[in-house]
Amino acid sequence: MEDNPFQDPAVVQHSSTTGYATLDLYNPFDNGTPGPPPPYEATPPAAPQAVPATTPPSKTTPTEPPRNYGSYTNQTAVNATTAELLKKQEELEKKAQELERRERELQAHSLGAGADRQKNWPPLPSFCPVGPCFYQDINIEISQHFQRIVTIMYYFWMFCTANLLLNLVSSLAAFCGGSDTGVGFGLAILWGLLFTPCSFLCWYRPVYKAFRSDSSVNFFFFFFVFFAHCVMSVFEAIGIPGSGFSGWIVSLVGLKSNIGVGVIMIINAILFNAQAVMGIFLLKKIHGLYRQTDASFQKAQTEFATGVMSNQAVRQAAATAAASAATNAAQGAFTAPR
Repeated sequence: MEDNPFQDPAVVQHSSTTGYATLDLYNPFDNGTPGPPPPYEATPPAAPQAVPATTPPSKTTPTEPPRNYGSYTNQTAVNATTAELLKKQEELEKKAQELERRERELQAHSLGAGADRQKNWPPLPSFCPVGPCFYQDINIEISQHFQRIVTIMYYFWMFCTANLLLNLVSSLAAFCGGSDTGVGFGLAILWGLLFTPCSFLCWYRPVYKAFRSDSSVNFFFFFFVFFAHCVMSVFEAIGIPGSGFSGWIVSLVGLKSNIGVGVIMIINAILFNAQAVMGIFLLKKIHGLYRQTDASFQKAQTEFATGVMSNQAVRQAAATAAASAATNAAQGAFTAPR
């Protein structure tokens, strides 16, 4: 029968003794150690060792900032960038238009002052037996600073022409309605045929050429004729009976005889009033622009003398007159009594 190791006196003694705190000091199964276990010796507590401070792991800096696709800041930046790009695109388009205009202007000036440009006004169809009489291009021949006022004058001339056409219609209506004996209708035809080309030649073309070449002569000629045109517009708005203009007096008389004819004539009278007011305003506006230019009365005299002397017919007439005067003087000297 094998011995029970738990009945060994050393084991029983060790288990009944409370002085041992641990089993590290005695091994009951070590047969090479005879005798009882050594007395209990309390081991001093070990001094706490300082734990070296560990540095936290360094975070690697990301190569790209984190993207926040749904943030308000990013959306605002995108909108600002888009607006800036659109603004730059608009500026580039304006510059392209300006370069194109300058290129056309240089091409026009490269023809020279005496070169013949292809006439384009009035814009008649190709099958018409009469061709255009003038060359006109506001975007090329007029400086950019004065293009707007010249364009307004062109539309104002068209407005005056439309008023004369409506005056012809209202005079025809008055003649058919029995309120006119036919004199007003005949004069309306005459004024329409006379004032339409004369207004174009006598005040629109001078102001066009004045702003085109900064001509003092054309400025003075325009002021004189256009002032007369404004006075005539007031006369047209009054509408004296028998004058051929459907102004206020003729309109009120026609309204008593025929309401429909009277309404047409009143509309014509209102347009004549608007024509007079617009004419006075444009005259004042162009006079202000004239004072900003280099035009003057002395310059107008110089231009007139230069223009007269540059005319071949005038030079020929002057030479003929001078030769005739010299011949007459020589003949008078020889025939004089001694």
